[in-house]
Amino acid sequence: MPGTRAVLLEEPGRYRVVSAEPADPGPGEARVRVAAAGLCGSDREMYAGTRPKDYVRYPVVPGHEWSGTVDAVGSGVAADLVGASVVGEGVRSCLICARCRAGEPNLCTTGYDETGFTLPGAFSDHLLLPARMLHVLAPGADLAAAALLEPAACVIAGVLRAGLVPAERAAIVGAGTLGMLAAQLVAAYSPAELLVIDPRRGRAELAERCGATAFRTPDEMRDDAAGHRAGYDAVIECAGAPDSARIAASLARRGGRVVLTGIPGGEAAGLSPAQLVLDQLTVATVFSGTPESWATAVRAFNAGVLDPRPLVTHELSLEEYGEALRLLSGGAPDAGKILLHP
Repeated sequence: MPGTRAVLLEEPGRYRVVSAEPADPGPGEARVRVAAAGLCGSDREMYAGTRPKDYVRYPVVPGHEWSGTVDAVGSGVAADLVGASVVGEGVRSCLICARCRAGEPNLCTTGYDETGFTLPGAFSDHLLLPARMLHVLAPGADLAAAALLEPAACVIAGVLRAGLVPAERAAIVGAGTLGMLAAQLVAAYSPAELLVIDPRRGRAELAERCGATAFRTPDEMRDDAAGHRAGYDAVIECAGAPDSARIAASLARRGGRVVLTGIPGGEAAGLSPAQLVLDQLTVATVFSGTPESWATAVRAFNAGVLDPRPLVTHELSLEEYGEALRLLSGGAPDAGKILLHP
C-alpha cells in the first residue's frame, strides 16, 4: 500500500507535508481513505494561532470536515464495513459522563478531544478513528458534497432546536456555508417565508437556489426599502459576526425563537436582556453536532433533501493547503467551501 501523506501544522504559521506508512486499525477502529476534506474558519484560526488554547493541540494534522471510503477495520468491527462510503463524527467523548449519557457527547465533561483539532485529522490520505463514529452513505454518493456533512450536522442541531413547524416565517442571518445549509434544511419544513440576510448581495442567487424566498442585506433591512417587517417565528444565526446575534434577535416576533450557531471573534455586540425579557424571546445555542443531528443530516443527504454540492467553489490537492488558506482568508471574493483532495 502507498504511504500516507499528511499536512502537519507544527505550530501557528508553520506546516509541512509529511509521509508515513498508514497505521493499521486497532480493536474497534476503522481506517478511512479520505476522498475530500473541507476547510472552515476554525482551520484559519488554527493556522493563525487564534483558536482558544483548550481547543487545539499542536502539532496536529487538521481536517474535521471529510468524507471517504473504509479500507480496513480492526477486530470487533463488521468486515462488511470495508468499501463503504462514510463520513464521521469528530468529538471523541467519554460515553460515561452525564452529558454523554443524555445524548450530548459534544458537551462531554471529561475534556475536549476532536478530530482535526487535538487528534489527527483528514488533511491526510488516511484517517484512523473509532468505527462507532462513522455514518454510512448511500451507494454512489457524491463524496465531495458529503464532506460538508460535518457543518450540516452542526447547523441541523440548530434547526432542530428552532422547533420549526410548517407555514411559519423563518429567517437566517448569514449566507456562508452554514447559512446555505440551514436554508436547505429550513426549506424542507415548507415555511411561509424564508428570509436570508447577508451583507454580500452576490450571495442572493445561491440563497434562492437553496430555498430562500427573499434575500436582504442588513442595510436594506434597516432602510425597509422593500417593506419587509420583522416578526419572524424562528431566526437562526449562522454568521458568527460581531453584530449577527443582535440582528437575529431584532428579527424575531414577540415570543419567538432565536438560535445562535456562530462564534464571533473579538468583541461582539451583545443581546439586550431587556429586549429578551420584554419580548419573551427563547434563545438557544449549539456547539458542534450531536449523534441525532449527524443521523438527521446523513438521512437528509441520502434522501436528496440536502445538496451541499452548489456550495463548493474550489477543489485543490493536499499539497495546495497553503493556497487553500489564502483563498479562505479572502484571496478570492467568490470563495465558498474549499476542499482538499488527498
